[in-house]
Amino acid sequence: MVLALLTLIVLTGARLFGAELWQVFAAAGAAVLLHVGAVVAHRRPWAGYAIGALAMLVLALTPFPGWSLTMLPSAVCFPMTLWRLTTLVSLRSSVVALAVALLGIVLTELVAWARLPPDILGWTRLIEGGLLMLTVGGVWLAALLIRRRHEAGRRAESERLAAAVADERASIRRDLHDVIAHTVTVMVARIEAAAVTTADQATRRELGDIAEAGRDAHQGLRAMLATLGPATVPPRAGARPRQVPISLDALSDLVASAASPLHAVTFTEVGERRPLSLSAEVAAVRAVQEGITNALRHLEPPVEVTVHLRWTPAELVVEVRDNGGKALRDGGSPGTGLMGIEERVRTAGGTLSVDDGDEGWVLRVRLPTKEGA
Repeated sequence: MVLALLTLIVLTGARLFGAELWQVFAAAGAAVLLHVGAVVAHRRPWAGYAIGALAMLVLALTPFPGWSLTMLPSAVCFPMTLWRLTTLVSLRSSVVALAVALLGIVLTELVAWARLPPDILGWTRLIEGGLLMLTVGGVWLAALLIRRRHEAGRRAESERLAAAVADERASIRRDLHDVIAHTVTVMVARIEAAAVTTADQATRRELGDIAEAGRDAHQGLRAMLATLGPATVPPRAGARPRQVPISLDALSDLVASAASPLHAVTFTEVGERRPLSLSAEVAAVRAVQEGITNALRHLEPPVEVTVHLRWTPAELVVEVRDNGGKALRDGGSPGTGLMGIEERVRTAGGTLSVDDGDEGWVLRVRLPTKEGA
């Protein structure tokens, strides 16, 4: 609107100072086309640019007393269409558009030079043409730089979203492994205990088949979870811990549910409980779950497992200790549960160690309390 008003004022003044009526109408029509092109370019950049180029051609070819019509205020609409085009189309297409604009400037200045009065020096056209080329080239370059900045921002956002998806998939994978694998392992252990304690041979065989089916299901579950992505994904800076509805209060029930006639699982806790961060509390519960799961899955019963929590003002020490059972059983390919637990513990600021002693395995986790963090 400002450019249109300035153009109207300029053309009115030109008419008062001797411009022909048809020249004023031709310039006004070209100015209208320039504004139409600027509006159209928002939705159809090539069409808007073509309309603007046509209007500039009309201005360049229309004779006007004293100065070139390409210097009308509305002529600024043409670089605006070039800007819009450059930010939307490919680099090659934007270079073509720039070449058209530069060619138009050359044509404009040649026409103006041919009409130049004898008393005006020709180098003035060179200065004007150079300034116009610098303006158009500067607009094109600035639009290109802004476009590349926006593209870099979109790429960064896409990478951020991809990292978030990867984090979520890894988190889902760990939760599925921790919850379902533990439950299936406990079910198999209790079925095996029932098979040993029953006197009926047919029932014992049936329970043995069910336990074997459970172990196969466990292996299949791990194979399916592997399709969700790698075992560990480095946590992103600033990522919030996943809200998992578990707490240390659930440990006693978790331990009790894993016990059977052939699996003695006990729970002890010493010291005064201290506040933990959410990630540390989740890591503690998942570590206990994983330790029990591994003992029941890899050891021939009878098995004794002890879960021990020791509190100090600065840290919580979680130990899951087994007695080695009757013997080691073939549990299939190594799982990734401990790697997931290690990542949880590291994220919470703690440490994880697994010791293979003469009497069995010891999984030990140290987690800082809020007082010791």
